[in-house]
Amino acid sequence: MIAGEIRRYLRDNSAMRVSRSMRDTAYRVLQVKEKLTAEHGREPTVEEIAQALGVARSEVVFAMDAICDPVSLYEPVYTESGESITVMDQVGDTKNTDDQWLMQIALDQAMHSLTEREKHILALRFFDGRTQMEVAGEIGISQAQVSRLEKNAIGQIKKQIFAS
Repeated sequence: MIAGEIRRYLRDNSAMRVSRSMRDTAYRVLQVKEKLTAEHGREPTVEEIAQALGVARSEVVFAMDAICDPVSLYEPVYTESGESITVMDQVGDTKNTDDQWLMQIALDQAMHSLTEREKHILALRFFDGRTQMEVAGEIGISQAQVSRLEKNAIGQIKKQIFAS
């Protein structure tokens, strides 16, 4: 009965809703962790817990993450002389910068000015990774025509992006 109450508490008292099976796995992880700590006199590794439960390492990690309380991005992690460093300050995204967003918008607008044929050629060349000969065979034109159309399309895109 006590075990059932503990499971219910873990399942129902969280800021995020997590599946019952995941919470039950987390409960079993906590039990095994406590048992192994008592046996070995040290904190067990994730691999040891996974072996004891007979589950994958990732399942143990996911289960433990599922019962952790979420942290605000604006939670202070360090404070010195009145100035705080938050979690948000520590999280960096070099890929999705404002310049990258603007460049993507400009590229999307430039792509809309191309003909369907030019878009198709660029998609085959740069998204599918095909050669000019393969594209020429699929579309039914010569490799030289593919090269010319590709060069003109890229030139148009560059012109529109850098004219902005």
